[in-house]
Amino acid sequence: MYLDYLIKEVEYECLQGELHIPITDLAYDTRNEIKPGAVFFCISGAVTDGHKHIEEAIEKGAAALVVERDVRPDAPITVIKVQSSRKALAYMSAAFFDHPAKKLVTIGVTGTKGKTTTTYMIKAILENIGRKVGLIGTIETIIGNEAIPNNNTTPESYLIQKYMARMVEAGCDSVVMEASSQGLKHNRIDGFTFDYGVFTNLQPDHIGGAEHTDFDDYLRSKSLLFRKCKTGLVNIDDPHAEEILQGHSCTLFTFGFDKKADFRAADAELIQGPGFLGISYRAEGMVSMDVRMNIPGKFNIYNSLCAIAICRQLGAENEAIQEALGRIKVKGRVELVPVKGNYTVMIDYAHNAMSLESLLKSLREYNPKRLVCLFGCGGNRSRDRRFEMGEVSSRLADLTVVTSDNPRWEEPESIIADIVTGVKKGPGKYVEIIDRREAIKYCITNAMEGDIIVIAGKGHENYQEIRGVKHHMDDRELVAEALSGIEG
Repeated sequence: MYLDYLIKEVEYECLQGELHIPITDLAYDTRNEIKPGAVFFCISGAVTDGHKHIEEAIEKGAAALVVERDVRPDAPITVIKVQSSRKALAYMSAAFFDHPAKKLVTIGVTGTKGKTTTTYMIKAILENIGRKVGLIGTIETIIGNEAIPNNNTTPESYLIQKYMARMVEAGCDSVVMEASSQGLKHNRIDGFTFDYGVFTNLQPDHIGGAEHTDFDDYLRSKSLLFRKCKTGLVNIDDPHAEEILQGHSCTLFTFGFDKKADFRAADAELIQGPGFLGISYRAEGMVSMDVRMNIPGKFNIYNSLCAIAICRQLGAENEAIQEALGRIKVKGRVELVPVKGNYTVMIDYAHNAMSLESLLKSLREYNPKRLVCLFGCGGNRSRDRRFEMGEVSSRLADLTVVTSDNPRWEEPESIIADIVTGVKKGPGKYVEIIDRREAIKYCITNAMEGDIIVIAGKGHENYQEIRGVKHHMDDRELVAEALSGIEG
């Protein structure tokens, strides 16, 4: 692979060196291995600036640099100047891995909530009609039988292209991925055009710090997907739908409860039994079918209706869709845990006030005898989140169990004190139990008939981070341990 081939679709200025040189790899972080003969991308990030590591990259054998400034090192190395190193990385990664997106049906899902669940629903339906589907998202990247944990909802562009290339090698014909606002804003999914782009919903989130300056910036970032896809699918019920579509360049379809929607839901009903919560509805418009799912919440009607719309475009028939949605289960997303008693236990990733309020309001519709909410908050994060989550839980849950999440470098007691400050603003009862294992045991041991117990905050995570060390901790295992103690 030669450098002049890799930069064909990039606007650049060659500051020094030759362009027709062999390239072994692409690199953008000197903390990782840089192969001799690699291109090193100097990315200006929120935490560090890759331009500061040029000498280190040269010492490790880099053959070329991609920079955003007039840099002319005193070394025999090719230097290419571009407007955005991140964007160049995306386009050059696509070329380096031989444009794998062109060999796959690509589906990108953006929105504040529902991305993870929707991607798993799409994957389940398509696999039920015989397609082989890769997945890239918050929980993991799935390539065939291999699951790779992810640090970011949308990985860096190099990794996305690498994963898609491996999917092609593994025989996949499709890939569904979560397109986060940060992934869109920072060009991680540049370098190819999605076949389908999906918008679930939009609410204020990820604003402040190193993420988005304000809500408008957040919205603009989400809207970029509809200039990067051939066919768009949009939640027509969301108040920001029109803003999301400004400047779009794709063919459009809509979904929602609105009668104008191309794919719409009607006759929604809650389903429940001992230890079980679900939902059913009628899908109408460009499809006609009954849907029943063993996961709760009106928000999952939107998620599933979206998945139906995409999969119908790709040839899925009603029966295959109904089968797949009937058995769908997503780790850490309103994940029901089997119990022998006449109460319900679920694990969910809700880790901010917005997601927790949505979850608890949905569960209130099932009229539990008591709604019990266990959660903590992460250390070294906004204190406002603690106050807000405490107030939401106290307002909507009958009992709040305040415990530890990922304290990181803070003392768990101080985090819990902040949460309790918020809890005291609402009418609900509460208890404080610092140890998460003991807190979960308390909930299970004191469960009453008709209770819905929500263990929130960590979802799919299987660790607890304390002072820079990740210790194994899985809420599922802690629930099972508590249940076995009761049964014993």
